[in-house]
Amino acid sequence: MDLQRLLDTLSPDAALAERHLWLMDALSWVRGDVPDVAASVARVRAFLDAIEADAALKERWHRWLRAFVGTVDLSPLLADFGFAPRTAFLSEFGHRLRRKMLPGTPETRDLAELYTLLLPTPFDVRWIKALDSTTLQRLANSLPERAGAVWSDALMDALTCCVSQVSATGFASEIRIRMSDEARAARPFHELPTTFEALRREVRVHGPRSEEAAQAAQRLREQLDACRQAAYTVYHHLEEHGVSVGIVFRLRQLRERIVRIKQLLDCLQADESGRANAALLADLAQVGIENRSVRALIASSSHLTAAKVAERSAESGEHYITRNAAEYRAMLGKAAGGGFVLAFTTWIKFGLVGLGLSAFWGGFAAGLNYASCFVLIMLLRWTVATKQPAVTAPAMVAKLKDIKATGAVRRFVDEVSHLFRSQIAAIVGNIGLVVPTVLLISSLLYFARGSAMIGPEKAMHVLHELHLLGPTLFFAAFTGVLLFASSIIAGWVENWFVLHKLDSAIANNPRFTNTLGRGRAARWATWLRTNISGLAANISLGFMLGLVPVFAQFFGLGLDVRHVTLSAGQLTAAAFALGPEVLRQPDFWWAAAAVLLIGPLNLTVSFYLAFRLALQAQAISSVNRKLIGAAIRRRLRAAPLSFLRPPRAQPEAAAQPDGHG
Repeated sequence: MDLQRLLDTLSPDAALAERHLWLMDALSWVRGDVPDVAASVARVRAFLDAIEADAALKERWHRWLRAFVGTVDLSPLLADFGFAPRTAFLSEFGHRLRRKMLPGTPETRDLAELYTLLLPTPFDVRWIKALDSTTLQRLANSLPERAGAVWSDALMDALTCCVSQVSATGFASEIRIRMSDEARAARPFHELPTTFEALRREVRVHGPRSEEAAQAAQRLREQLDACRQAAYTVYHHLEEHGVSVGIVFRLRQLRERIVRIKQLLDCLQADESGRANAALLADLAQVGIENRSVRALIASSSHLTAAKVAERSAESGEHYITRNAAEYRAMLGKAAGGGFVLAFTTWIKFGLVGLGLSAFWGGFAAGLNYASCFVLIMLLRWTVATKQPAVTAPAMVAKLKDIKATGAVRRFVDEVSHLFRSQIAAIVGNIGLVVPTVLLISSLLYFARGSAMIGPEKAMHVLHELHLLGPTLFFAAFTGVLLFASSIIAGWVENWFVLHKLDSAIANNPRFTNTLGRGRAARWATWLRTNISGLAANISLGFMLGLVPVFAQFFGLGLDVRHVTLSAGQLTAAAFALGPEVLRQPDFWWAAAAVLLIGPLNLTVSFYLAFRLALQAQAISSVNRKLIGAAIRRRLRAAPLSFLRPPRAQPEAAAQPDGHG
């Protein structure tokens, strides 16, 4: 559309939707077909030239603007655009989903809804900010009389709304009870409405750009800063007592409301009001673009929760890292115990298959079997190798909190070597005992009832499923994703447990103390607080291993799981069922080779995902990540055996102080 045709279709008497469609066409013409800021600014000037050169056109333009302003309300755009309609994370999540799926209509009196249709692209932000002062002044001169007064009234109405929202958030019980004692005693949110009323009075009596109004606005800014500092103390409570996505979302909304209030004050009092107004409109366009993103909402609101999940995983992950020969031997013993239990898990799994259950109940029974055995291993203080990486990665990254400190990188590389050795010990211990235990169970079954754990037909099926040239390695990598997911579930459950103070509730609630007695209730509370993460991880992992393949089969995805210790047990049972002749079958050796690779894939995928989460939680920069990678490569070249065997014990007198990383 060219400029003349655009001006010819300018009709103040058009219907609501037609007027808004004309404005959309006008802004589309300003954008042009090719994103070029200079060309867009030139088009704005060309539009103003046409308006200024034709008195009749200018009068029609003024009538159109009065009709437009008379049918829409400016204040909601200035006050509420970009904020959730309700102060709840799930409400905003649903709102954004609806906006993504449902088209908008120009037939609306809601200027905030219309704004997303008028300025939908990032390029709009660029050309609006590129408008020079002369062009902005010409735009102001092209407006009808009293436009400035209407704009000032809209700004004051928007300020009233925003200040009320900030004050209401500060008085919300879930925010107030989590503030520090000093913040509550300062009562910044109590004074905020009074401070704003003083500004409103000065603006009404002396005008928005008077000295009195400027002083009142400065006092309001200082009061807003005090409110923001009081709200920030809530984060300290969340980090110590558990994170709530809903509370983090409300705090983020509060911070952005305060920023919006300061922008509105700038527009109200700036000497160059055109520049401040253009900056506000460009920021609103940017907010409209960002607020269409569901991913950005989740990322911004759950970042602190992810950091807390990583931190809680780090606390539990410390138990799985061996740093000397004694701990290395202890890990071998714990892993051997885990392998012993998983041998019986393998036996039970084959027994459940023989029951001929339906797909879902078969998967549920398998998940219950896995979960029960994993929990038993946890209660016996033994270990399962593949569960370690998802919690040890955050423990390692925790060493990088002060990456600039002396020796930080070197200590991190030490942790990498410690972890690698720990994983080797865990895998060797698991497989080292699951194989002989499965052989023992199969032998006892054979002598007791004349048949092994499984028959020859099922044994051949196991060899086929584990074949290296099949999808086994892909399934092993997918199992690593489930291992990582179980650690995330564990962190979330522990965070939820701490956030809702369930340990205190169990120890002190009369329903529990009257039933259990105070002493036993206190012991239960302490035990659950210590073990809730492990219980959540083991139970969730067990049921995911059992049920995810069933749901994948329902949707035709063909996914399955391959866990190194369980796969080693199944291969052993198949080999016993087929007898010594199995050693001459290529399928057996292909399956054995696959088992050797399943473990590293389980570990690598789960560790990589957990490591990335922990790096993001600790905000490690890309430069420092490269520095860490270079340090690990240097250690591999200089001392490769340090990744395979524990260090020899040294006398304390020989210990050296930390050097530079």
